[in-house]
Amino acid sequence: VQLVESGGGLVQAGGSLRLSCAASGFTFDDVAIGWFRQAPGKEREGVSCIANSGGPTYYADSVKGRFTISSDNAENTVFLQMNSLEPEDTAVYYCAADFICLPSLAAMSPMADYWGQGTQVTVSS
Repeated sequence: VQLVESGGGLVQAGGSLRLSCAASGFTFDDVAIGWFRQAPGKEREGVSCIANSGGPTYYADSVKGRFTISSDNAENTVFLQMNSLEPEDTAVYYCAADFICLPSLAAMSPMADYWGQGTQVTVSS
């Protein structure tokens, strides 16, 4: 089982990035998938998740209206389109699978069965 993220980088405030996460060894059909992030000195927090294949999507309040999660189940890939990026979005972003995806991301525990290695997103002011 493997999750491999890509798409991080350095961008100016107001810019956009698209993260991708390719999964191998399992399928997304029956598990929650999504993204967490961890900034220096802060705890890992949920950013966005899809409850299950074709299920509802949820977002942290801080990214609502700016980030969009999507998945291509045929390719076993999940995406995070990040627009209007802010310096506060700077963090390592982790793809995760098989966890409890809740409507309230703030209440969601950062515990998942599968994690990617993380990709750095840096937003300059």
